[in-house]
Parts: sequence; C-alpha cells; structure tokens
Amino acid sequence: LNTDVELCQSLRRLLADESVMSSLDPETRRVAELFMFDFEISGIHLDEEKRKKAVNLNVRILDLCNEFLTGAHLPNKIDKHVLPEPIRYNFTTEGNYLQVAGLHADCPDDLVREAAYKIFLYPNAEQLSRLEELLASRNSLAQLVGYDTFAHRALQGTMAKNPETVRQFLEKLSDRLSERTQKDFEMMTKMKMKLNPQNSKLMPWDHPYYSGVLRAERYNIDPGLYCPFFSLGACMEGLNSLFSRLLGISLYAEQTQRGEVWSEDVRKLAVVHETEGLLGYIYCDFFQRPDKPHQDCHFTVRGGRLRENGEYQLPVVVLMLSLPHSTRGAPTLLSPGMMENLFHEMGHAMHSMLGRTRYQHVTGTRCPTDFAEVPSILMEYFANDYRVVNQFARHYETGQVGKINM
Repeated sequence: LNTDVELCQSLRRLLADESVMSSLDPETRRVAELFMFDFEISGIHLDEEKRKKAVNLNVRILDLCNEFLTGAHLPNKIDKHVLPEPIRYNFTTEGNYLQVAGLHADCPDDLVREAAYKIFLYPNAEQLSRLEELLASRNSLAQLVGYDTFAHRALQGTMAKNPETVRQFLEKLSDRLSERTQKDFEMMTKMKMKLNPQNSKLMPWDHPYYSGVLRAERYNIDPGLYCPFFSLGACMEGLNSLFSRLLGISLYAEQTQRGEVWSEDVRKLAVVHETEGLLGYIYCDFFQRPDKPHQDCHFTVRGGRLRENGEYQLPVVVLMLSLPHSTRGAPTLLSPGMMENLFHEMGHAMHSMLGRTRYQHVTGTRCPTDFAEVPSILMEYFANDYRVVNQFARHYETGQVGKINM
C-alpha cells in the first residue's frame, strides 16, 4: 500500500487542504503525516519501474535479515581430535565431530572459552556473503528513494533524526566511559593474574567471565547461585505483583482454542485492569525449539484501535524468549540475564497493552524506535533493584526467600 500512487495522491490533496486539516484532531493529522512519510521513504515519487525495484529490494532485505540472524545462531562443527581431550566433554559430540553452539562465556576454564570463541565465531563465507548483500541492498534502496545512506533513511522520523546526531552521542558516551572502562579492564587483568598467573594476559574471550567473577567477589555471592531463586513461575509472579502495584493490572492464564497457538508450549495471558477490565492478550512463547529463531523479542499481532461503533479493538501481542525447558527435577530456572530479558520484553508488552489510540498505526510500540525502548529499559531497572527482586525471589525447592543484592 505504501507504493500505491492513487492512495498517495489522495492523501497529498488532503494534507494540502488547510480547511480539512484544521478540522482534524491532532492524532488524525499525525497519522496522515506518518502515512505520507511512509510513502516518501518507500519511493512513491519514482516511476513505476523504480517503485517495483524498491519493493523487491525491501523484500530481499527482509529475507537477508532473517537468513543472517538464523545463521548467526547455528553451531559450528569441528573434528573432535583438534581439541584437547580434557575439554571435549564441554561440547556436544556428533560422531567424530564436536558441535560448538555458543561462547561458553561463563565457563571457568580459560581453554574452553578460548576454543568456543575461536570456533563459534570462525569466519563463515555464507554469512559474510549474506551480510555484504544485505548492506549493498540497503544502500541501493536508500539511494533509490533519495537518501545519501541507509542510515539517513532509517533514522529519519526517529528522535535521533540523523547519523550525525548518533555519532555525536556515541563519541560523547565513549569519552565519558573511557576512564571507567580502563579501570574495569585493569581490575579484570588483576583478577586473571590472580587466578591464572601462567597465562595472565586478558583476551577477548575473558571479559564476560572475569567481570562476573569480580561481581561475585564484590557481593560475596556466585551469580550461578541466583538461578534456583529465579524459577519462571516466581519471576512471573513478581511481574504480576509489580504490575498490580504500579498499574492496577493483573495477568491471568487463559485456555487456548484448538489451532489458536503455533506450539503446544505457548501460553495465553489476559491482561486485566482493576477498573477498565480486559486490556488485551499476550501470547507467551518462552521456550527453545529447534525451528524457533534465537531472538528475544516482542511483536504485535493486532494493534489496538477505536472501531467505528465506538468499541475499542483489544491489542494482541507475542512475547518471545529462548528459555530452557523444565526438567524432571527442576522447573525452568532463569539466570539474572534471562530474568532481565523477561522484564525488558514484558515492558514492551505492557506498552502495547496500555496504549489507547484511535488508529493502530500509532498504538503502543508503533512509535519512534528509540522511544519504544523507554518502557522496556525502565523495566530493566526494576529487574536489577534488590528491593523489587527480594519480593519474589524464592528457592524453587526450599521456598527460602532470596536476599539478593544485584
């Protein structure tokens, strides 16, 4: 639709008619302006052949993004005899090969982290080819519709507005953090020298591990000990309690109909306000599956909007994570990072639930991308505040209340 010339001309006439525009409410005017902006960045001003090319480039860019993201999470295989026998058990065996599916950043063995880093991140010709085609396609699309670079096209309509503002922000941030970062690296180097004096040089695969060791020493607790207190059930109860206190909202599990969900472990939550009633639905697709993208995200199935009959169309969203399944002996246990991701994505979901707009084009997270992150980042602060965490952290076996200092 954003390349339909007739629609665009109709909208342009409306925007040019001051008497019509002055009669519209601010929200309607804003949506009309956003539609025109969408027409323009999609190449509506181009001739028919170039518009078709712009559409094809958009489709190709989406396909390449999906292919690249999928490829980024695929394990790499290596002949098991290449690695020393004492560390082979850390990786999945497949005949004479070992599968390396991640960085093993939390492993205390320096050699395991080094092997995982070098094997998992080993240059991949197919991935490099996809990336090069993706960047070239983005550049072609941007220049086709009249922008200097894809960055200029992507940032127009955001709070940042242009690449120059982003560059200034990043340079200022880098300058402010430089001294602090240097101190962190010095502390990590000293810690590695203390734990591994034979090989004390700090390497790229060391940073996540030794920063965790330093936090554990500072707070006198091993982060691995947090997980038994962060069962998925406890974390969801914590979110429910938090939303109830902050927003007067409760989450209720609902039974799904046959064929309603795409996997049997997807759960449906009704979001209910204490005075406004039902606000919408969240489908929770929390668990790992072989065919599932490794990407924590929130996306909209149906946006909220005001219908012509005066009723409000309730939003429907999906909250997708990659959590491990429960085992026979334990429920799904979250690391602090997983728990933070859960809170972050639930911040997006609440943004979608609470937005009440006349048009679904501007509801919830359908706003400037940089602003869309504000509610989710706010939820991360709650996830990292011990006063909040201590209200729901419970040991899954003993019921012991967690006194956690994050």
